[in-house]
Amino acid sequence: MDARQLGYFLAVVDHGGFGKAAEQIHIAQPSLSQAIANLERSLGVELFHRVGRGVVLSDAGRRLVEPARQVLRDLETARDAALSVRELERGRLDMVSMPSPGIEPLTAMMTRFVERYPGIVVNVEGAFTADEVVAHVRTGASEVGLLGSAEDLRTAELRMVPIESQPLVLISPPGADLPPGGTVGREDFRGLRLIASQRGSIMRRFVDDLLADVDGVRLAAEIAHRTSILPLVLAGFGHAVMPASWTPLAERTGAAVRRIEPAWHLHVSLVCRPEGLSPAARAFVAMAEDWRDR
Repeated sequence: MDARQLGYFLAVVDHGGFGKAAEQIHIAQPSLSQAIANLERSLGVELFHRVGRGVVLSDAGRRLVEPARQVLRDLETARDAALSVRELERGRLDMVSMPSPGIEPLTAMMTRFVERYPGIVVNVEGAFTADEVVAHVRTGASEVGLLGSAEDLRTAELRMVPIESQPLVLISPPGADLPPGGTVGREDFRGLRLIASQRGSIMRRFVDDLLADVDGVRLAAEIAHRTSILPLVLAGFGHAVMPASWTPLAERTGAAVRRIEPAWHLHVSLVCRPEGLSPAARAFVAMAEDWRDR
């Protein structure tokens, strides 16, 4: 068993089959199939069940995914460690973020990080829930995650670094008929059409709470991709409850933003493994801790 075989194995897992994996890693499909067969022979187990033209992970295959990712990560860490004496001039940082923390504080944090380490390539995957972010980090698909939750989270085997709390705001179409001032109370939501994210977020929890408690509030749409919410607001389709990280973008595009009272907060945290991080990930976590302290 060698690192190349493990890389091929993970390519088949990540791309859902031999054909797409072969295209992505630029290898002939028969060569890829032979490499996986050699890996299965060396381990003495089947890693995939062949079903028609597709493949499904076997139990042994599922158990190999996380250790395989960690082995390749450790090799990358070893290579990066050899280069770290040159002040992180090269390397890669794999991250995952939920949408709202992905606007802020991620934008400002990435900007500061790249100013310090311009040779580091930062790759950011997307996730919709805190559980998805934790799973990315736990399985090794990403080294660092940013998530938002209704309360500070704790999870076994991983390290959580609280970063900031963002109050929820109401984002409204330009010229919306709302009371003057920069805040809205729960009763001000009467008669409003709300655009909401799908269940699982604090914003959706707030909207569901309004629907149950305040007469006249209407749920106009459930949107999985939060990047679609602001255009719908600007088009006059409805109003949206979002974290304050969306405020600068919303105001620049002409939407009206009001703070909600009493306040609800999205707690933003960084999650990572407690050890075994690459030099780039360690540097980002250290910068995040400094960010929090300031």
